[in-house]
Parts: sequence; structure tokens; C-alpha cells
Amino acid sequence: MGFAPSLGPRLDLRQSQSLVMTPQLRQAIQILQFSNLEVEAFLSEELLRNPLLELDGAAGPREAEPGAAPSPDLEVQRAENLFPREADIYVPGAGADRYGGGEAAADGSWPDQMGAARPCLREHLEQQARLAFASREERLIAAALIAALDPSGRLGEAPDALAAMLGVDPARLEAVRAVMMRFDPAGLFATSLAECLAAQLAELNRLDPAMQALLDHLDLLARREMRALAGICGVDGADLAEMAAELRRLDPKPGARFDSEPLRPLIPDVLMHPAPPQENGESDWVLEINPETMPRLLIRRGFHARLLASASKETRSYLAERMQSASWLVKSLESRTQTILRVAGEIVRRQEEFFRHGIGFLRPLTLRDVAAEVNLHESTVSRVTSNKSIATPRGVFELKFFFSTALAGTNGEMLSAEAVRHRVARLIAAESPKNILSDDAVAVLLQKEGIDIARRTVAKYREALRIPGSAQRRREKLPV
Repeated sequence: MGFAPSLGPRLDLRQSQSLVMTPQLRQAIQILQFSNLEVEAFLSEELLRNPLLELDGAAGPREAEPGAAPSPDLEVQRAENLFPREADIYVPGAGADRYGGGEAAADGSWPDQMGAARPCLREHLEQQARLAFASREERLIAAALIAALDPSGRLGEAPDALAAMLGVDPARLEAVRAVMMRFDPAGLFATSLAECLAAQLAELNRLDPAMQALLDHLDLLARREMRALAGICGVDGADLAEMAAELRRLDPKPGARFDSEPLRPLIPDVLMHPAPPQENGESDWVLEINPETMPRLLIRRGFHARLLASASKETRSYLAERMQSASWLVKSLESRTQTILRVAGEIVRRQEEFFRHGIGFLRPLTLRDVAAEVNLHESTVSRVTSNKSIATPRGVFELKFFFSTALAGTNGEMLSAEAVRHRVARLIAAESPKNILSDDAVAVLLQKEGIDIARRTVAKYREALRIPGSAQRRREKLPV
């Protein structure tokens, strides 16, 4: 006996879960990833939209409203600058796992909403300088050279003048500048057009004697004195035309492709400094949010109460919505501060050896490692570390700098790829003109140090550091 399928209407009850992206939740996500400059711009817009908000110290028309009481109207709502006293100091030797407390506005269900911002020229060069130079003196020289760049990417100050200003040997500064002229894009830090073009040609392995002679006589090329140039360069007319065409394909202003705004000093979001040593001789680290980047937001509750007393129904509805928006914004800023401190505290704990001994001791670290420890989602940690930096005794670093993939050591220990890249650069920098190291030779030396690395990985790291191959380095280091 069979049954015919029922074609009539029926009522089913089903349960499902979904994430509803409310405007407040979307706002909290954005605030978490904002840089300190973006937070400042965002708050400026919110102050125009919400009459119940005020920034501390911002004297304006709102303070002069008739009948407004001076300070009772304003309730300070801001993120605390320091960690809570019982957890403000990270103690590496005690096995403690301390960081700032507080509930984060982030949870594991937040999807990625915003992409990483394109780096400006300064950030792009600072990232490369951190990889290329190990000593403090070299990094200070590199920072001065970056600060001296004009918008086109040329040096606005003569190298000798910069050396005198820094109090360093001019030869030392020239050695650092020579390395930085190989940075991406090639041709930066030049003192003339000819030097800028020469650096780009060298990067393409096209800087032969004929091309160098052409660069030494660009004035003749500008006047189209081709016959004289051909004689100087030792080439015929066809070759000279091809060389001139090759020059035209180069970029005379390699810095102009980046942001046109002037280079500004990087303001760190988090400040890190050592605490007084303990009785056992161990020193701790104290982390705090930089007061210059921490917005001090005020809610004008007294002003709100007076308006509410005689407000119409529509005005009451508007004031309730504005108060809810202001309270949510304050909570979002508080959550942003606490989450940044939590993540930064865990990074400092994981990279303790780096802060004590230098880049050679940088440990491999992933977003997942930090997320698991601070009980946040990976996407939340990614937002927190984007466009944020920390001032440490070793300099100012982006939080993203401390994350790197791992390489296996021959003894089973995992090593940071960043530290291995640094070691590759140091080995090549120490090579003698009579013993230029090939990628295979570098791999063998690293393997003897307990680093399990292949030749192709050495080549990849060398190219990322803008270091030429062994053949080109041998030609450059040949005695004249």
C-alpha cells in the first residue's frame, strides 16, 4: 500500500544561528583596526554628529552655552593609561603570563572587514632598514637618511653634512647609504640624477662602462650631441640610441610613486620601558598606551539631563539615540585600549630574548599563537596589530614586525625566519673580496650553526634583502 506525496502547505519550525552586523558592531570593528591618526579623524567626525560628546581640553562653543555648569556636566570616559597595578609589569623570569585585563569588544565571530593600508615611503624604507642593519649606529644613520629624503626620493642634504650632523665618520655613512640605494625601489638616497639612474641600472645588471660614460655626460645627451657621446662611450649610433631609450625607461623620481604627503615621525601606540630591577636581579617591562594617541572622551551628562527635562517626544527620542551612541563609542575605545595592551603584552612575553639580546634572538610567532594565549580570534589579533607600533628600548617597531614564520633547526629548535634573514645579511656583509660567498656556501655555514636551510631559501632571503648575487658582488668588490 503506497502513499501519495502531500502537496499542500505546511508549517515548519527551524532554528539557525547567524551573525547580525549592527552599525555599533561594525563601528567597534573599525575602531579596533584604526591607527591612532584614523581614530583622531573618526572622533572629530563623531564630535560634529553628537552634541553629547566632548574631548577633554577642547574649549569651544559647547562650553559657553547658557546655564551650563562647568565640570559636573562632563563625565570623563577614557581608557586607563597603565595596566592595573597588580598586572602592569610583565615578569619574564617568574613564569607569569600577565597582561592588561578588561573585557575586549572583540569576539571570535568577527569577520575581516578592512584590508591593510598601503605603506607610505617612510614605512616601506624603515621595514627594509630593520632587516638590513643590525647595529644601533647603522640604524640611526639609516633613520637620518630616510628623514633627509625629498618627495622624489633624493637626499635633500649632502652626505658629508649629514655625517657631520650625526657626528659619524663620512665613510661609515656612505657605507650605509650604499646599502640603502639597493632598497626597493632602486635609486633612492641618490645625490644626483646620474647616481639615481646608475643605481637602477646596477639593479638590472646593465651598468657597464659604456652606460656609465653616458651617465657621466648627461648634459651632452640633453643637448643631443650624439656624435660626441658615441665617441666618449665607444659605441656606434644604433647602440647609443638603444642606451638612451633604456635610460628613458628608468624612473628619475622613484620616491614619487608613494604617498605625496611629507614624511612624518612615527608616533607609537604603545610605550615599553624597563621597571626597576627586582631583588632576584630580574628586570620587568612596563607597557602603557601612549598618552599622545589615547583619546580622552567626555560625555556631557549634565547637559543631557537639562535638555531632557523640557524636551518634546521627538527630542527625547533623539537624545536617547545620541546617548546610546556616545556610550557605545566610549566602550569601544576602552575595549580598543585594553585589547591592544593584551596583545602587546603577549608579544613582549614571547619575544623577551629579542628585547634582551637583539634580532638574532627573534622567535617565530604567528597570529594564532597570540590569539590562543589572549583568548581572541586570529582576525581580531590581525586588526589589533595592523597600523600599530610600539616604542621599545631597541627602537620603534610595528607590531606586525614580531610575527614571522618558523624554520627548523638541526637540534629540533624552531627559529624565526626574520632572525635567519638577519644572519644571512650578516654573513654576506662579513665576506672578504677574495672569498665571496655563494648561496650554497651561505647555506652550508648556516647548517653548521644548526639552521636547517636550503640554498633556494638563502637565495629567496638574499633577494628580499636586495642583496645582489655572488657574481655581481665579486665584480663590485674587485680592487680598482
